[in-house]
Amino acid sequence: MVTCQTSSGMASLMGETLFEISGQAPAPLKDYFHFEISQSEVIWRWWKISLRLNSRNTKPGELRQSHEDYLEDSRLQSQVAMVFGPHILQYSKQLCQGQYDYIVRLPNSLLFNILTRLNLEDLEGLSRTCHRFRELCNSEEFWEQTVRNQWGALTPSVEDLAKDVGWRTVFFTNKLHLRMQISRRKQKENQPSED
Repeated sequence: MVTCQTSSGMASLMGETLFEISGQAPAPLKDYFHFEISQSEVIWRWWKISLRLNSRNTKPGELRQSHEDYLEDSRLQSQVAMVFGPHILQYSKQLCQGQYDYIVRLPNSLLFNILTRLNLEDLEGLSRTCHRFRELCNSEEFWEQTVRNQWGALTPSVEDLAKDVGWRTVFFTNKLHLRMQISRRKQKENQPSED
């Protein structure tokens, strides 16, 4: 049986902070900014960075707004675009309008389960969609799970080889070549050391 949750039910699974980014404004400014979107508000923080004497005692600032107010605040939106770029501005507006990217927020274990069912071409395409998927698709944990799912039980020799060369290498190496590598490793281990 398939059940469907409402978007508010899904949003409750996402945690309080929906998005967060920090960075320095582009030159000639040296100010530092932090931008956060929670389930209920937008938070814009800034720290003035200056060598001028009259700016040295400037305290950090903070602006908190509801999602609705942020969507109407063209001045803050222009600051977000200037500091973090137009893509972050667009993404922040989508979040404030309730358009969440649920799949990226799923736990790694569930995403690994999904990723192991994709063919290699789809996996390659997915890894190019965002930083999180690139990291997951290139992680040793993912490739270990993929090898274990496709091969079933593994010998200790294959596991030892994977620890040395990586699970991704094991996945893309044909079984005959793996047997040759394991055989070479065993021969090296069995040779008397020349001390």
